[in-house]
Amino acid sequence: MRRLLGVLLALAAVPASAALRPGAPAPDFTTRGAVAGKVFTLHLKEELRHGPVVLYFFPAAFTSGCSAEARAFAEKIDAFRAAGARVIGMSADPVDKLAAFSKAECAGKFPVASAGARIVKDYDVALGRQVQGRDVTTRTSYVIGRDGRIAFVHDDMNPAEHVATTLAAVRSLTNRP
Repeated sequence: MRRLLGVLLALAAVPASAALRPGAPAPDFTTRGAVAGKVFTLHLKEELRHGPVVLYFFPAAFTSGCSAEARAFAEKIDAFRAAGARVIGMSADPVDKLAAFSKAECAGKFPVASAGARIVKDYDVALGRQVQGRDVTTRTSYVIGRDGRIAFVHDDMNPAEHVATTLAAVRSLTNRP
C-alpha cells in the first residue's frame, strides 16, 4: 500500500515539463557546499552511499520563499533522518552566500550547495532569467534513491508542499515512518 501511495504521489507531482522523471538516473556531480557556515566539497555519489537524498533546488538564498522553505526543511530534518534520507539544498548562489544561508536559515542542520551551469542544465532547473549575472533555479525537489535513480519529483514555485511531499516520498521509498 505504501509503495502504491508513493507511485501515486510521484505521478501527481511530476509536471509535464520535468526533464528528469522517476526512474531516470540522477546526474552525478561534485560541487562546493556549506553546512553550519563551513564550506566543503559535496559529491552526490558519496551522499547516496548513506541512503536516499532529497535534492531540493531553490531560486535564491535570503529571499522570503527560500528562507521559509529552508526553515521548514530544518524543522523536519529529524524526520528525514529517521526515514533514512539526507537533505541537500541547491541554488545557483555562490558558496560564500550559501555558507551564511546555511547558518541563518538552515540552522546548520543540512548542507546547501552551489549549482553551477552544468548542474542547472543536467537537472533542468533553469528558471530562464538571471539575477546579478547568474542563473536562478526553479523550485524543484528530487528524491533520489540509493540506486542513483530519481524516485520522486515535485516541481512547484510555491514552497509550501515541498517538505511534506518529499518526506512522504522518502517514507514510501524506504518503508520507514
